[in-house]
Amino acid sequence: MKGRQDADAVDRVGLRLALRKAQAEAGDIVLLFADESEALTHPYLARAWAKCGADLRVQAPGQAKKVAMMGALDHTARKLIVHTSRTKRSTDFIALLETLDGLYGPRPGLPTKPVVVVLDNGPIHVSKATTAALTARAHWLTVEWLPKYAPELNDIEVVWHDLKAHHLAHQTFTDAEALDRAIHAAVTSLNSERNLDPLAKQRISA
Repeated sequence: MKGRQDADAVDRVGLRLALRKAQAEAGDIVLLFADESEALTHPYLARAWAKCGADLRVQAPGQAKKVAMMGALDHTARKLIVHTSRTKRSTDFIALLETLDGLYGPRPGLPTKPVVVVLDNGPIHVSKATTAALTARAHWLTVEWLPKYAPELNDIEVVWHDLKAHHLAHQTFTDAEALDRAIHAAVTSLNSERNLDPLAKQRISA
């Protein structure tokens, strides 16, 4: 019974997101898909050509360091916006919201287009601090909550995979600072690639 209810919830949200996408493509709203990911100084190994029977190996000395990525994908602009941090906390997600303030928030004398952000129920999205930050932006920012265990409804997941599998793969970074710089360079490259042909299908990495 619960499984059927969960499936129904996924179907309902899927329909709502289809409507939201139509609204965004008509220019009525800005639609953002937001979530977090992370990258490591040790290499992310994606598919690559190698001799039959040979293992793909990339040297990775020392202990891996992590850089967290708080991101939002603009559905119509095909743009990934990323805030990096050494941690993955509510304060880091709020820092992403502050970046969105500058890009989409109200400006004196200018019309404000309503923004809808798609989020899952992860701990840093529903914390007291984040709830307060979202409430403070409720006059221009609406949250479309995803049901549990439905990452396939969040379009940013494919883009995270693309970023890591095609722009950060098979590389070792000397430290977290070098990785941080590489992430931002990769985001710039990915955004440029995604906007070469607005009608082209986005690439899905293996």
